[in-house]
Formats: sequence, C-alpha cells, structure tokens
Amino acid sequence: MQFKHPEILYFLFLLVIPILVHLFQFRRFKKEFFTNVKLLKEIQIQTRKSKSIKKWLLLATRLLLLAALIIAFAQPFFNAKDAVNKENELVILLDNSFSMQAKGAKGELLKRSIQELLESFPENQTFSLLTNSEVFWDTDIKSIQKELQNLDYAPTSFELDALINQIELKKPNSSKDYMIISDGISVTSEKINTISENNEIYWLQPKAEKSVNISIENATITEVSDAFYTLEVVLKAFGTVENEIPLTLYNNDKAIAKTQVTFEKSEQKIKLSIPKKEMAGRIVIQDNSLQFDNVFFFTIQSHEKTNVAIIGEVSKNKFLHRIYTNEDFVTYETTLEQLDFNRLENQQTIVLNEVKEISQALQTNLVSFYEKGGNVIVIPSTESNLESLNGLSKKIGNVTFSNPSKTEKQITKISFNHPVYKNVFEKNVTNFQYPKVNSNFIVSKNSSPILQFEDAEIFISSVTNKLGTVYFFASAINKTNSNFQNSPLIVPTFFNMAMGNDTKDKLAFTISENETKIIDADLKKDEVVSVSNESNSFIPMQQILSNKVKLTFGDYPEQAGNYNVKQKDKLITSLSFNFPRNESDVTLQSTLNNDNFAKINSVDEVLNDLHTKRTDTVLWKWFIITTLLLLLIELLIQKFVK
Repeated sequence: MQFKHPEILYFLFLLVIPILVHLFQFRRFKKEFFTNVKLLKEIQIQTRKSKSIKKWLLLATRLLLLAALIIAFAQPFFNAKDAVNKENELVILLDNSFSMQAKGAKGELLKRSIQELLESFPENQTFSLLTNSEVFWDTDIKSIQKELQNLDYAPTSFELDALINQIELKKPNSSKDYMIISDGISVTSEKINTISENNEIYWLQPKAEKSVNISIENATITEVSDAFYTLEVVLKAFGTVENEIPLTLYNNDKAIAKTQVTFEKSEQKIKLSIPKKEMAGRIVIQDNSLQFDNVFFFTIQSHEKTNVAIIGEVSKNKFLHRIYTNEDFVTYETTLEQLDFNRLENQQTIVLNEVKEISQALQTNLVSFYEKGGNVIVIPSTESNLESLNGLSKKIGNVTFSNPSKTEKQITKISFNHPVYKNVFEKNVTNFQYPKVNSNFIVSKNSSPILQFEDAEIFISSVTNKLGTVYFFASAINKTNSNFQNSPLIVPTFFNMAMGNDTKDKLAFTISENETKIIDADLKKDEVVSVSNESNSFIPMQQILSNKVKLTFGDYPEQAGNYNVKQKDKLITSLSFNFPRNESDVTLQSTLNNDNFAKINSVDEVLNDLHTKRTDTVLWKWFIITTLLLLLIELLIQKFVK
C-alpha cells in the first residue's frame, strides 16, 4: 500500500493523547465501611469490573477511529497492475476507406463504428484520432462529435504504416495505446511489429454480412462506325454472384441502354452500341454491397483532329499520308529547307522522316516542342549525320546512335504493354510475318523498347517526360531498306505515336492517381482554369505551355462525377472522374500477424481493459467508512455498555 500524502501520517503521534487522557481518568476506590451486607458487596465488585471494560473498549475505538481518519487524509492506494503505462496516450486509427461501406448486422461498418465511439467514450477522455482523410490531435469525443458524424468515405486505402509514421512525427518518443478500427481489407503493415513491442495495440474488426461485391472497372470505345460507337464495359465480381445484375447507361439523366449481366466468370465484358455524339454519361449497376464502384462516369467529346507536321522528302512521305488521313488528322508537310518554325507550335506531333542533317535551330525547336507536351517521331536516314542526330537524341533523353550495320535483321519482339501497342492486340502474338531491315544503327538501351530485332537490339524506342514523347527508329523504313511499310504493324504504330500522351479521347480519369491533361487554352497573366460541376469545384495545378495548359489533378476532385473545365465562363472541355477500384475486392483479408495485437469486440472492451489495468485501487473511501463505523460503535458502547 502506498500513500498520496505520506506526510500526514506524522499525525499518528496524536494517538498518544487519548491514551494519556484514559490513564489520568483512572480513580482509586476508597474503602467505606457499611453494614456487612453480602449483596451490596457483590454489586460493588461487578460495577468496578464493567466500568474498566467499558473504558478499555472506548479507548480502543477512539484510537482506531483517529488512526483511520488520519490514514484516510493520507489517501492510501494500491498501484495499478500496469502502472508503468498508465500515462500512455490513446490513439485511434479509424478506417474510412470505401470497403467500410459494407453492411454489417447493425448497418454500414463505418457509420456503426463511429456511433460506437460516440456512445462509449466519456466526455473527459482525451485521445487522438486519425483516418484516411482527417486528423484530430489531443481532442475529446464531444469536440469532434459533429465531424465524426459527417465523416465521409475516402478514396484512398487504409495505409496503416503511413498513419503510424504521421503519429511518430507528431508525437515522437512517447508511449501510446493504439485502437485500430478497420475491416482489414488488404491491410498490410511492417511497422506494427515494431510498435507492438512497447505499445498496447487493440484491433476492432467490424464484419460485413456478405463478402460479395461487383465493380464497374472501366469503359472504353472499341469500335467506331459512321453513326455509332461500341462501348465496352468491364465488370468484375468478387465472390460468387448467383443473380443477374441490371446495368443501365445514362446520357446526363436519360437512360439510353439497359441490359442484364450474368457472371459466368469473375470478369465480364459487355458491349453497348451508343449514338456517335457528345455524351456526359454514367453507367450504373445495382448490387447490395459496396456502392462507390456501382457507378462509372465517362465523357465522350466531339472528335478533334490531331495536327501532324511531316518534315522530309515528299517522295518518302507517301506512306504517312495513307495513315494520317483527313478523317483524324490535319497534316502539314514540308521539306527541311522550306520549314516554317512558327507553325510547329500548333502541332501535336512532328515526324522527321529521313532528314539527313538536323540543324541546331531545328534541334532547339524540337526540344522545346517536346518539353511543352509535343510528340516527336525520328526516323533516321541511311545517310544521317550521326553528330547532328546524336545532338538531338542526347538533348532529349541521353539516347545515342552508333555503329551503322548493313546486316539484314528481322524485327521479332513486340512490347505489348507499351502504350503504343497496349490496346492493339487481344493477346500476345508470337508467330507473325516478321518485318526486316537491311541496315540499321545501334540505339543505346537507356530508352523504352517498343520493337526489337532478333538479336535484342532496339528497332523502335521511346523517351517521355509525361507531357510529350519522342520515338526513335534505328533505321530508315523506306522500301529500299525495309519492308516495314508492308507490315500490319505500320498503321497502329504510327497512328498511336501521333496520339502519344494525348488524352482527348480518354473517357475518364481516376481520382487520387495524380493524372494529367493537356488542354488548348491561351491564358493571360494570373489567369487560371477551373474544374466544376453542380456540387463541386476545384482549381487544379496548371502549367502554361505556350497556347496549351497542362492540368495536374493530384487527389482532386473529392467526389466522382462529370465536370466542366472553364476559363472564366468559357467552356473549354469536359472531363469525368471516378474513384479508384482498389477497395472493391472484399474477399481480400489482412495478412497481419495476430500476435502483434489484441482482437476486441467493442470499444467498451478497450476502455474497460485499460481502466482495469491502468487505474490505481484507491482506499481512502474505505477508511472514511471505517471511521464512521467506529464512531457508531463508540456511541453504541456509550449507550449499552454499563
């Protein structure tokens, strides 16, 4: 037993006072001679004995009463079982990712967890609370009640290590108790092993009633006719889906197509024929699980032609005109001698087709064009000046051309995952009619290969700065030097190169993936473009590139939907944004080691456990009660003991 105020125990010396008083109250009996009556003598002896017993009882009672009162004021207590950690800070990590939309026995997992926090925490309990999107340091439940009730779902996953790092930066070198509230979907952590050594960790894992979910993964235009688009919608099922799922396609608020989806396998591709016109669309399905991935927003805009400049001899450019037709492209063809540099700024793609020598002026213009988001295709001549060719390639991507070879080589390897060929092939092709070249340069391998020779040397490679892309051929592709112009690869290769990183045909962007978009806009000084719809608005990061603007979206917008991009009141373009689908798989479970934390069933269980282990056993109340009982005993002795 310990005392909060041990100095008060010195007052126990006051116990001497009742002892002294008691001793001085003893009286001597005098002999009185009466008639020798036996009865009176017996009464005298009994009275003397009873008075002596009463006085001793009163002395003991008063001594105990005074001692109990003094000890009560000294506030005695027994140390808590876990006294070492009783000053720990309580930190709550609350998962508000989309997987917490799942319904448990008492409703949505997140909403029920918040309600349990509000009901269980005492108002004077101090703690810190971190979610995927919000942070509350050193607060109490009453102060953040409104914020918790309005807490929305976050598009980001529950990154446990990121939250732990944030806590350690804010509160280093302090012991903490962690309460983690998460469904555990895809939760991983390396730091939990470290913090569990010196901190208590409690894990409350709310359970969903069903582990089945259906997600709309993507939508793309796969075919184009004179009057219709073919829209391919990719859906994915997680878990076993027994019933047909209704799917509806809307243009604004008007339903234009409906179908039923049967999941014979986990992934289904549904093709819908839609009118070939501008569309602010959304695809909607209905399932009884997560809701965030049941809607996919997309935008189809009027087709804008791509500006392509072709620099080279007219006789060698004929194959390019068969690819860059008037339906999709506006071409500007010129020889090097007649080139108008002022027209290059208005191009999306520049093709250098077998230009023998690239002047310094052209090199400078091409580098600037590339840095502002343009695409450059460099096809060397068999007679190219290596010094001028390397002057351009080194400035752009430290790529070098060397060792011209006159050995015939076949082009046998395709990089199917490269953006140029990503959507060209339904499956990887291993046997096709290989094109060949009669001579080529050796291109350094510090660029991304697109096509390669049979000896693994590069035929086409690319360098990108995420704005523009430069494509390097290792050889001339005229019919004298190569049969590549007769290959089935020629059309998709040059067509997709001309499009490059251009996103004008991109149907939708993904929130929080920091994607970019280059738009045509001539901004004045201090002028910006904004992105908005009926309920949300934000200003993205933007970089002015001559008569273009690069928009970087970061983690914005906060809500999925169809948006308009405006320069003041002028509509520039329309964009669609969807939440990432990384929370859709409800079958994924946490891989964390259960030995690092205590699994709990409720918030009350944590609070009770901490209170039981960390709270000292206070005894002063019992000593006050003892004092009152002794006072009562003294009164009873006074009254009933004769």
